[in-house]
Amino acid sequence: MPSPYLPNTDADRRTMLREIGVGSIDELFEDIPEKVRHAEFKLPRPLSELELKKELSQLAGCNANLDNYACFLGAGSYRHFIPSTVEHVIGRSEFYTAYTPYQAEASQGTLQTTYEYQSLVCQLTGMEVSNAGMYDCSTAAAEAAIMACIITKRRKVAVSTTVNPTYRDVIGTYVKGRSLSIETIELGSTLSSDCACLVVQQPNFLGYLEEMEAHAQKAHDIGALFVAIVDPISLGMFKPPGQYGADVAVADGQPLGNPVSFGGPGLGIFACRREYLRQMPGRIVGRTVDVDGRPGYVMTLVTREQYIRRERATSNICTSEALMALAAAVYLATLGRKGLKHVAELCYHKAHYAAKRIAELKGYSLVFSKPFFREFAVRCPVAPSQINRALFNKGIIGGLDISGMIDNAMLLCVTEMNTKQEIDKLVEILRGF
Repeated sequence: MPSPYLPNTDADRRTMLREIGVGSIDELFEDIPEKVRHAEFKLPRPLSELELKKELSQLAGCNANLDNYACFLGAGSYRHFIPSTVEHVIGRSEFYTAYTPYQAEASQGTLQTTYEYQSLVCQLTGMEVSNAGMYDCSTAAAEAAIMACIITKRRKVAVSTTVNPTYRDVIGTYVKGRSLSIETIELGSTLSSDCACLVVQQPNFLGYLEEMEAHAQKAHDIGALFVAIVDPISLGMFKPPGQYGADVAVADGQPLGNPVSFGGPGLGIFACRREYLRQMPGRIVGRTVDVDGRPGYVMTLVTREQYIRRERATSNICTSEALMALAAAVYLATLGRKGLKHVAELCYHKAHYAAKRIAELKGYSLVFSKPFFREFAVRCPVAPSQINRALFNKGIIGGLDISGMIDNAMLLCVTEMNTKQEIDKLVEILRGF
């Protein structure tokens, strides 16, 4: 008897089997070894919907409520306050269920919000044009590297050692598929003349600030593009990439109104100089007027392979990040210029308070004495994994264990969400080691 959840009737099955050229279901699967074809799964008895909801609720109750934990973990995903306006707007059904706006006449709301997002990204980064969003920062950085190779007609990508290791891995994967090469360099070293671009992160993976003007000049001196990976929250305080010579700026928009949410989804911010508009990957929404002079919004430029010939496509990213982009737009519009600056200043001052107190502890020291934003690396007297276990038992999510890079080192992150009491509690627990 067919399952009530499957719409296919016995007659439907017979028709499909006949078209395939087999006489029965058993004949269809005869290539599968007998010993695994009819495997017995030791599953519990079926549950009613009521029973299942109760069981799932009990299982969910076993999880730790991370809202009750102080979090000092960053390294790419950051816990920031999300104004209630963000969830209210993105929760509207016309946005929550929308996908790529193929039909402009039916998608004016989604197109307009995307246009506003692009405008805000340009204001935030100081760049001239922005696309409608990419997967996350790592893929945006990889697309920027490939774009630089297309523009310069060179086949080597130079990436700083201070760029997030995960981003470097993704860039390496992308360029390998295009038969390009990647070179990981120290920022003080000489840049070879066959490089298409130099990729530098600001603040870098360990949270410290780089001399971006000097790196941009180094890239431009050999005719390469300068790709800046930036922290969008830091731009509330620091000079935007458009003001220090970046040709392309990428970032992860997760801190802008999107929760950490177990690592995803992210939002890849991508902006560049106007002259590179036609080589930009993804989608770009523009503003126009109809025959009656009324404003309207359309997808102005789309360079994905599903729209144009594959050999001329600049990107094969085909997933819409419109909802995450909308959250970022609402976040930025809610905070405004002064609000974003205030958030950045809170992160900066709280992080420096924490670093100062930890550096005073016996056995602990800051790895670098360089300027930093909200993350900093600390050498610990014992293994960071041991410290993190103790912290978690006391209601604190500790920093990232970076002992693989620096002996007994931990990367700590402080945002506006961390109170002075939480920082002081962290310091007291660290004092016990």
